[in-house]
Amino acid sequence: MLQHRPCHFPIERFPSFGGSGERYPWVMARHPPTLPIEAVLPELRSALSQVGMAVLQAPPGTGKTTHVPLALLDASWLTGRKIVMLEPRRLAARAAARRMADTLGQGVGDTVGFRIRHESRVGPATRIEVVTEGVLTRMLLADPGLEPVGLVVFDEFHERSVHADLALALTLQSREVLRKDLRVLVMSATLDGSAVADLLGGAPVVTGAGESYPVETRYLPSRPGARPEAAAAVAVRRALAEEPGDVLVFLPGTGEIRRAEAMLAGVDAEVIGLHGNLPGEEQDRAIRPGPPGRRKVVLATSVAETSLTIEGVRVVVDAGWSRVPRYSPRTGMTRLATVRVSLASAEQRRGRAARVGPGVCLRLWSEHEQRALLPRGRPEILEVDLAGLALDLAAAGVTDPGVLRWLDPPPAAAFAEARSLLVQLGALNDAGRITAHGRAMARHSLHPRLAHMVLKGKELGAGGEACDLAALLSERDVLRRDSGVPEVDIALRLDLLRGSTELDAVDRDALRRVRAEARSCRASIAAGAFPGPGSGVGALLALAYPDRVAQRRPGSPGRYLLRNGLGAVLEPQPLTVAEYLAVAELEVRDREGRIRLAAALSLEDIERQFAASVLREEVVAWDPAARAVTARRRERLGALVLREGPAGAPDPARVTSALLEGIRAEGAGSLPWTPAARAVQARVAFLGRLEEAWPDLSDEALLATLEDWLTPRIAGLRRIDDVARLDFGALLLDRLGGERRRRLETLAPTHLTVPSGSRVPLDYSDPAAPALAVRLQEVFGWTETPRVGGGRVPVTLHLLSPASRPVQVTRDLAGFWRSMYFEVRKDLKGRYPRHYWPDDPLRAEPTRHAKPRRGSGNRG
Repeated sequence: MLQHRPCHFPIERFPSFGGSGERYPWVMARHPPTLPIEAVLPELRSALSQVGMAVLQAPPGTGKTTHVPLALLDASWLTGRKIVMLEPRRLAARAAARRMADTLGQGVGDTVGFRIRHESRVGPATRIEVVTEGVLTRMLLADPGLEPVGLVVFDEFHERSVHADLALALTLQSREVLRKDLRVLVMSATLDGSAVADLLGGAPVVTGAGESYPVETRYLPSRPGARPEAAAAVAVRRALAEEPGDVLVFLPGTGEIRRAEAMLAGVDAEVIGLHGNLPGEEQDRAIRPGPPGRRKVVLATSVAETSLTIEGVRVVVDAGWSRVPRYSPRTGMTRLATVRVSLASAEQRRGRAARVGPGVCLRLWSEHEQRALLPRGRPEILEVDLAGLALDLAAAGVTDPGVLRWLDPPPAAAFAEARSLLVQLGALNDAGRITAHGRAMARHSLHPRLAHMVLKGKELGAGGEACDLAALLSERDVLRRDSGVPEVDIALRLDLLRGSTELDAVDRDALRRVRAEARSCRASIAAGAFPGPGSGVGALLALAYPDRVAQRRPGSPGRYLLRNGLGAVLEPQPLTVAEYLAVAELEVRDREGRIRLAAALSLEDIERQFAASVLREEVVAWDPAARAVTARRRERLGALVLREGPAGAPDPARVTSALLEGIRAEGAGSLPWTPAARAVQARVAFLGRLEEAWPDLSDEALLATLEDWLTPRIAGLRRIDDVARLDFGALLLDRLGGERRRRLETLAPTHLTVPSGSRVPLDYSDPAAPALAVRLQEVFGWTETPRVGGGRVPVTLHLLSPASRPVQVTRDLAGFWRSMYFEVRKDLKGRYPRHYWPDDPLRAEPTRHAKPRRGSGNRG
């Protein structure tokens, strides 16, 4: 087992460094004479020398981050060039640079330096630069060949941030196209090395073994519904009472850290928060050993999972949650989601307890939940907003991400959404090529929305205020969300930033960072000293979020419609009186979002700022309530109607088209049906069963072909009531043409003349069985069943009593006379004794009256 103790050896005692001890002496090194990674350094050096690329897999604590760059520094292929090592987190970058500088007995900025956002510690003699992801991307965009660089190291690549994926893709492109001699090393503790090796074109995989102290793992599931920080505070008190050493606690975010600090007030230990937004000196305080004789409790986010050694830790308390970004292409919104840690992350966290001696890991979940953990987290490139990636690719001349090598390519929908936003911001032209404005945006280490706002704000003479807004939107909210203050107006935060307002709910740490960010932004655009003007906040915010301009819904206080068509709700507060808002932050729900950060916006600002995007249109549409076509002149920005009024003389063709849409919407019943029209429809349907040449006049077919037959007859009409005055039966007959109309009258007559002389209407409502309802007395002497359809279809006779009630239905009249008539006659003669019921109906005189007028015939 390794024993960690200070040592003082010259570098020649470490052959793997392959260099002169006079150049890089080890003074008061913080590592033992050998580290586990030493065993694989010869293999790693050989792979990089011969192949130029390699993947290094080794467990946490083996010395990857702080030992490998030093060990490679004197390689012959690195002569005259430097090593750039990418660390995914600012905290880890600073710590790694300081640890390596300490190892060499130097200060940061000598042989080893770092560059992170807003802080750079490098000098002319710096050979190892530890940088964060955005910095490496800027280096690649400024110098695609990376001429001063001989080796690019991607540390902790298993974290799979979108920036690391992009930087690796661009680095591989540079090596392939511009710099065959550029070496690439990917290092990780938990990543699938073979997949990365394949991405690198079959690079060697060097695997290092780890030596660590044993860790006892205990599962302490918290009660259902318990907040992570509450369960963690209980576990910390238990650990302080039962276990030796310092305690490292993993919590999802800064809010939980702050609440846990309050819960642990009074414990016999120094309680320190650790997250990426802390100042460097406070981060160092968390990492360094505590005062002698006093224990330390470090409350950390996932920044403490990798690349850091926190001195003195023997106990890890893991709440089991992590906060990660999730992006929805549908809404264009990114939100932070609290998710279960992956198995890989849980193991990384557990390993933090075994750096200085045997340790204990308290997991605040059950063994059953442990078995359900995902092997590793999803790569950020599949989950986050890709606007920054799309802009960086465009700045690098890449319009199609498919030409680069990715472990996971950018999702098509999210990438298309990002490109669409960049076009809207003027960063890309319609062909997807970067514009001059886009190149200026790419030079800023801001989200493209905010970079656009800052640059345009400067053009408008409000660059300082735009920088203040960008700073507020880049950092954590300066108003604590758990304070109970519902205020979403970003103007209040500007007042806090400038010191013109004081509130107890202010997050002082966040306010400090925002002020530093604002000063840096102002310096980058020469916007003048802080503070700046106090007007036009909403107009500036709308520059960054043009898709989130919102309009209050009529008659619905607090409910808004966004330009992109989404609905949103604003809690009751002064800002709800605003007719228009620019929304910076929206908590997306199933149906409507909740506005979390916004500013008031005027109609004049919208019309001035988005003049080129305001659509002026004449809207001719069907109004279901009025059952008529309305015509309005409208000015619209996306889904928002800015101005509207009646149109004078709308296009007649559009009016007719809208009226047809209204008829379709209301259904066939809205057509002016009359009995005569339905009769025509039924007669044609009857003949359509016999012959194919007849058109389909069903309700469905008529609705589907309205344009073909109804359009000429409704020119100039706008209301359903106007359509109702049309002769619909005549319209249907017109569809047949002259020859078919004549055949219709012959094959499907409207009436039949019965023996009494009456013309009785035929009923074709059942196309399979045309029917004739006639009183029995009127068909005396009719020997055969009448037929239609050119004699092909017998008519169904509904024989009626004198009171017009059915007494028999038949399609065989001759058979009726022979059999059923006499039974029917007996019944009718008893019920209607004054009527004529002959014994021989075939020879009897038909009559429309009770009895024949001439008195002849068989009276029976």
